[in-house]
Amino acid sequence: MRILSIHNRYLIRGGEDESRESEERLLKEKGNQVDIYEENNNRVTEIGKIRVGIRTIWSTESYQIVKQQLTKNSYNIVHVQNFFPLISPSVYYAANKQGVPVVQTLRNYRLLCANSYFFRDQKVCEDCLGKIIPWPGVVHGCYRDSKVGSLAVVAMQTFHRAISTWKKMVNLYIALTDFTRQKFIQAGLPAEKIVVKPNFVYPDPGMGEGNGNYALFIGRLSPEKGLDTLLAAWQLLAGKIPLKIIGDGPLSDKVQEAATKLPDVEWLGRLPIQEVYNLVGEAKFLIFPSQWYETFGRVAIEAFAKGTPVIASNLGNMSSLIESGCTGFHFRPGDPNDLAAKVEYALAHPEKLRKMRFEARAEFEAKYTAEQNYHKLMDIYKLAIASKNLT
Repeated sequence: MRILSIHNRYLIRGGEDESRESEERLLKEKGNQVDIYEENNNRVTEIGKIRVGIRTIWSTESYQIVKQQLTKNSYNIVHVQNFFPLISPSVYYAANKQGVPVVQTLRNYRLLCANSYFFRDQKVCEDCLGKIIPWPGVVHGCYRDSKVGSLAVVAMQTFHRAISTWKKMVNLYIALTDFTRQKFIQAGLPAEKIVVKPNFVYPDPGMGEGNGNYALFIGRLSPEKGLDTLLAAWQLLAGKIPLKIIGDGPLSDKVQEAATKLPDVEWLGRLPIQEVYNLVGEAKFLIFPSQWYETFGRVAIEAFAKGTPVIASNLGNMSSLIESGCTGFHFRPGDPNDLAAKVEYALAHPEKLRKMRFEARAEFEAKYTAEQNYHKLMDIYKLAIASKNLT
């Protein structure tokens, strides 16, 4: 197949970027042609906030770029990974104008929530879910604590809901889990248009040994990732096991301060992926303390690939992704005492922890390999093409 992949890259690289690049690389290695149209948020300053706000709703530039690309070449599929904020849903219309089916991966909750997380004031928030005009997002300044910025996002959501963009312009949506699929159905997207395909890890990094005497956190250093809970738990643990933290973000200063005060906390910043995998493979367990739903949780399946158990919040997708007592443990979201208790239990049962390494690796092999994922993706593309031919 020939695929046009469309993606708006964030300033700080995250799981969305890693997942879509893995997908594109796999498609190419299987003999498909993948062309890429990409915007980068480092252009936001250059474009200016007012123009970015307008582009968020409808980007004429992106519409023309995609239309010209589709006119110049014959494509089987347009696969939109992320259109926010510079690309906009206008690219759906460009694809439909040229008769090319559209697949959209739901990598976050941006169609439903201004900040894309369903998270506000340190807890899950669904105030905008199901509202025709999601006005609470503006009132609370949910997009970057800005009411003006939030107004642009809510205007995009409301405008495209009003003209039925989400229902008519996308042939198939890919949700990463059943939980996420249900949230979008609850918000009014057509159930028959949402299929489930998880992320995967490619290439397979191979199983680690788990010989490092440390716990590990990997992720964006931001409030929704549960860093307050994590750091508070490590204060309670008082040196029982070192914690290594990989990542950066708006809470970097707070993490650096904690690493200075707590001798058993080490902040490593951002690292190349191979170094990350090496550290994951040697960790006793990965800590996944997120306080939002997570649309998937890529870091968990990376841990499974290395045979590393995961101690995670019992919330949203994490509740089903990690099987407590088998591939890891659950703790109450936002509760450092319960997280510390689960860490202590894991340390007190080394034989159980060793057995979990094989269970975690088996879970990866059963559900999250590239080969399985490729066949699912090709089936989704064929289904989207068939649905387009029927209209």
